[in-house]
Amino acid sequence: MHNVLVTGGSRGIGLAIARRLAASGYNVIAVARRESDELREAIAATAGQGNGCVHFRAFDLGNVDGIPAFVKSLREEFGAIYGLVNNAGIGTEGLLATMHNSEIEALVRLNVLSPVILTKYVARHMMADGAGGRIINMSSIIASTGYNGLSVYGATKAAATGFTRSLAREVGKLGITVNAIAPGFIDTELTHSLGAEQRQRIAGRSALRRLPETEDVAGMVEYLLGEGGRNITGTVLTVDAGNTA
Repeated sequence: MHNVLVTGGSRGIGLAIARRLAASGYNVIAVARRESDELREAIAATAGQGNGCVHFRAFDLGNVDGIPAFVKSLREEFGAIYGLVNNAGIGTEGLLATMHNSEIEALVRLNVLSPVILTKYVARHMMADGAGGRIINMSSIIASTGYNGLSVYGATKAAATGFTRSLAREVGKLGITVNAIAPGFIDTELTHSLGAEQRQRIAGRSALRRLPETEDVAGMVEYLLGEGGRNITGTVLTVDAGNTA
């Protein structure tokens, strides 16, 4: 049973990915600062099924210095890590001119530095094992379209795509694929803060006249981890109901 590490796995897209992968037979290690009720339910639902299952391991990815030891502990407990889904991140809004420097730093730390360092240590194990692997980074359509009040967030998501393309070339010869997924405005609690009217306006701009859902992103992750994704690497896959079409 393949081990897949999913960061930000306690809610939203991360939780949907954890559920989907467990249902497909993967051993999912969901990482978040704390366990949510929904994640607890998902763990209970998969326990004892004999198929895939979900585990929770608490870790604050903002603690960059603790990442090497954390990855080592996961490796010792679960064995080889086949897949890494860098989904954890924050979506702090704010006009650059009035955004506090500490907020900017926190965004860059959690959305760029943490996944890069985490990937470094997970990829090292993948390389040493010699069995290949799959790395998936969560970007956003904001990285290429821009959006008012999300300049720093957009910068961090653009970093994810640049990181993806070059790393794919570095580790490809070892049978490791590296891809990014760029969701549009997903129907999650994150977009609920936009208000019904704004959500409707965003949906109206999409070719399919709707917002994509967490399940759509989870399905893409499942595809990239599976046999279908074996020759897909260094690319950004957009899941946005045609918002950027």
